Amino acid sequence: MSRVVIFGNSGSGKSTLARRIAGARGLAHLDLDTCAWRPEMPQRRRPVAESAREIAAFMEANQGWTIEGCYTGLLAAPLSRCTLAIFLNPGIAACTANAEARPWEPHKYGSKQAQDANLEMLRGWIRDYEVRSDEFSLAAHRALFDGFAGEKFELSSREAISDFGG
Repeated sequence: MSRVVIFGNSGSGKSTLARRIAGARGLAHLDLDTCAWRPEMPQRRRPVAESAREIAAFMEANQGWTIEGCYTGLLAAPLSRCTLAIFLNPGIAACTANAEARPWEPHKYGSKQAQDANLEMLRGWIRDYEVRSDEFSLAAHRALFDGFAGEKFELSSREAISDFGG
């Protein structure tokens, strides 16, 4: 059974690819945003231990899964159990374009208007990917990818991500 981890910058296409792979392979899908944040406004990060318990419960409840997110701190456990790791790295311009074209995500925002109100902040977040030094940065994702010894792919363009069959 497949167990897939997908990570990369905001707007890189993680959710879209994860849904496609999960649907094609009959896998459960977990977006780490749903584990990382409290469901309230303004959003606040949940304690990491609480998020980790939820991720562990998801993995135990599902034989095959796709887990996606940008949180290297939360990806360690899924990565240790996955059969395939995919690093989406299509560049800042592609991530920004994807974020601007993103349909409403009701599991993250109460309305499309609330999501759009966050767009300028998201553009800045995406733009800073290459210079940040946190767990969401290019450096952190590169280290995660380079340190993974199993089957892995780095997809570096929107076309490669769209064409990926896994």
